[in-house]
Amino acid sequence: MLSILNNISSLQAENALDSTQSSLNSTLQQLSTGQRINSGADDPAGLAIANGLQANITALTQSSMNATDGVGMLQTADGALSQVSTLLNQAVTLATESATGTVSSAQRGSLDAAYQAIQSEITQIGSSTNYNGTNVFNASENIFLSDGVTNSSIGATTASLSSSTLLQAASGSVAFGTTLPTAGQTVLVAGTTYTFEAAATGGGTANDKLAVPATADAILIDNSTTATVALAATMQNLINAVNGSTGSGTTYGSATVGNTFASASTSATAGTVNFSATQAGNAEIVSNPTSMTVAASAGTANTFVLGPTNLLTSASATSALSAIDSAIATIANERGSMGAVVNRLNAASAVESTQQTNLTSAESGIMDADMSQVTSNLSKYTILQQTGIAALQQSNQMQQSVLKLLQ
Repeated sequence: MLSILNNISSLQAENALDSTQSSLNSTLQQLSTGQRINSGADDPAGLAIANGLQANITALTQSSMNATDGVGMLQTADGALSQVSTLLNQAVTLATESATGTVSSAQRGSLDAAYQAIQSEITQIGSSTNYNGTNVFNASENIFLSDGVTNSSIGATTASLSSSTLLQAASGSVAFGTTLPTAGQTVLVAGTTYTFEAAATGGGTANDKLAVPATADAILIDNSTTATVALAATMQNLINAVNGSTGSGTTYGSATVGNTFASASTSATAGTVNFSATQAGNAEIVSNPTSMTVAASAGTANTFVLGPTNLLTSASATSALSAIDSAIATIANERGSMGAVVNRLNAASAVESTQQTNLTSAESGIMDADMSQVTSNLSKYTILQQTGIAALQQSNQMQQSVLKLLQ
C-alpha cells in the first residue's frame, strides 16, 4: 500500500539509526576512557562491586604506607641504639682501664671525663632522635592497618633512653642488727628524709597498705613477732613510701593500692635487709647523685650509692663496668624487640601489597574495557551508521513514487 501520510520504512530506518548512534557513542566513550563501565547505566551491579573494591584498594595502599612509616620510625630508633652500643663499648674500655691498680688518680679523672661525656652523648641521643618531628624513644604508637572493612593495629613501642636509666649503680644492703628500727629514726633517700613510725592512722595493721601514716614521709614499722618478717615488711613499707610519688612518700597508703612498686624492691635475711632500686625506677628514686643512709637501731649508719656511676676510683669503675654490661644487654634486648616489630610490619605490608594486587585485578576485570571487542564494535557500528543513513535516504525517496500515479 502506498501512503503519503506516514512513511513507516523511514521511521524504522530512523529508529535503527538512533540505536546505532547510541551504541557508537558508547563504544567511542569506552575507547577514550579504556573503561567498560562509565556510568551507572552501563552496569549498575558491576559498578557497585567495583566501587567497593576501589575502597578496599585505597585503604590497603594507605595501610602499606602506614606500615612503612612505622618501620621507618623503628629503624631510626635502631640506628640510634646502634650508636649507643658503640659508645657503651668505648665505656667498657674506659672502665676496665680505670679499674686497674696501675692507673693514677689524675689518670682516672681523665678517664672519668671521657666516661661522663659518653653518658651525656647517650642522653643527647635519647632526647634528640626523632622521626617526623616526634621523639622515637619512650614512644608508644599504634600502626593502623585496614582493608576498608577489617581494622587492626600493631604496637610500636620504644623505651626511654638516657644515661640515668642505663648507667646507675642502684643496689646495696642495710644492716639492722637483730632488732627493728625504732620510732623516730630516719632514712635519707634522694634528699628526702623518711621517719619510722610505730603505728598507722586510719585503722589496719602497721604494714597494712590501706593504712595511712600519721605524717608525710613516714615508714610504718611492722608489728610481726618474727624478726625476718618484720624486717622485710618494714623495708617494704619504705619501698612503698619511696614509690608513692618520686620520693615524697605523701601518697603512701590508699593511693598506692594495686601499685606493683616497680621502682624498688627488697629482701631480708636475719639481721640484714637488701634494698634495690630497679633500673626502671632509678629516675624516680634518684634525681641527683646521692646516697641512702639508714640510722640503724644500734645507732650505726649504713650507706650505699643510688647515683650515676663514675670512674674516679677502682671500686667505682668496677661498679660502673657492671652497670655498663647491664646497659649493653638492655640495648641489645631493646633492639631485638624493635626488630621483631619491624619484621611484623614488613610482613603485614607484604600481605597488604598482595591483597592490593589481587583486588586491583578483580576491579580491572569488572571496569576495564575489552579493547579487542570495543574496536570490533566500532567497525560494526560505523558500518551500520553508514548503511542506516543510506536506508533512511532510500525510504524518503520512496514517497516520490506516488507522484508518478498523478502524471
